[in-house]
Amino acid sequence: MGSLNKMNFITRLSALCLRKKSNMQQRHQSSRRPAVPLGSRILTDPSKVFEHNMWDHMQWSQEEEEHAKEKAAENSLVKVQLEEQDKYEREASKYWNEFYKTHKNNFFKDRNWLFLEFPEILPEKTREQLKIEERPSEHTKINITNSFSHEKEMFEEREKYRKKNTGDDSTSEKGCVYNKKQSKSIADSPQGKNNEEEVNVLESFPGSDATYRILEVGCGAGNSVFPILKVLCNTPGTFLYCCDFASGAVELVKSHSSYNSAWCSAFVHDVCDDALPYPFPDEILDVILLVFVLSTIHPDRMQQVVNRLVKLLKPGGMLLFRDYGRYDTAQLRFKKGHCLSENFYVRGDGTRVYFFTEEEVRNMFNLAGLTEVQNLVDRRLQVNRKKKVKMQRVWVQGKFQKPLLLSLNNPEETTNKHPCG
Repeated sequence: MGSLNKMNFITRLSALCLRKKSNMQQRHQSSRRPAVPLGSRILTDPSKVFEHNMWDHMQWSQEEEEHAKEKAAENSLVKVQLEEQDKYEREASKYWNEFYKTHKNNFFKDRNWLFLEFPEILPEKTREQLKIEERPSEHTKINITNSFSHEKEMFEEREKYRKKNTGDDSTSEKGCVYNKKQSKSIADSPQGKNNEEEVNVLESFPGSDATYRILEVGCGAGNSVFPILKVLCNTPGTFLYCCDFASGAVELVKSHSSYNSAWCSAFVHDVCDDALPYPFPDEILDVILLVFVLSTIHPDRMQQVVNRLVKLLKPGGMLLFRDYGRYDTAQLRFKKGHCLSENFYVRGDGTRVYFFTEEEVRNMFNLAGLTEVQNLVDRRLQVNRKKKVKMQRVWVQGKFQKPLLLSLNNPEETTNKHPCG
């Protein structure tokens, strides 16, 4: 039955992609179609711009680039007062808890696109099975142009929420046993004490029997967790960890009907606090998923967060990243008085967001000792066909790998030494 369920899921995923393909007309493709999975719906005839909701691989003109820079400079002129900035930093979890209390799990859509953009999430054998399903003939190539169409809906929901509030029309499972002991350790002693207790606990940590482990940082209401679990629950030896520093978000995940502690451990964690232990040892993770999460953290703390996460990866493990890019429409729509610091803003609900460049992402992960596998800017044109509105969306996507351990018998490998390994 497990194998049948997995094949049904894969079949549905493939069918969805093929339906999208059948709706795409050839005249919207360039002669050299970009490779999937970043999409291949190319706008070659501007008069057809409102025929689809999203266009891929957009090239900005010099005028568009200058206009974006001017808008960002304009909305950054008035900074939020320092006292208010301190409040948003201190009470960040409060604002996100309020967000999830208001929206519960209705705000974001499940990220079924993850397997297409990040096949590295899955164990190699499962990945190969998916490849078989996704290997069509030349006449039936899969197109996933709208793999990020949910980001469009998410953006529009944010806009509705912003306008409504501003008036602007523009269980005793094994994992729970560990968390109780962990909380006691944090409350009763500083870092480094109670080592004996921690060692005893780690011998039976959640997922200790797994051979392939994934961590999603900033899991929210589980919009990545549950699509992943649909596959992993039928893949022996796999385990998924997920954390968020908003306790309300973690409760939404754990109360979901698909949550199962045999395959997943959800826990509250503040990645900015290096003194907080994780419910598993370092260097055991095969994959870390960091999607639209790092942008919520103060820029001064991002490098520290990445450095700590890298220690959790096993040699050869992958960190998969996607987040907001510089001059995304969401950045340009901020009004004066919402800027905290350069390219860092606070929304009307108190949550914060940063907008990255490709170079910033590269430098941050390289400094943490990771090797770049992929790092790119994904520019798309999002269209509201009813209102005839065009919006330039910008995301940065990257894949970074932790180098393998050194071979003591091969001095030439010293050039690849990883500082955290």
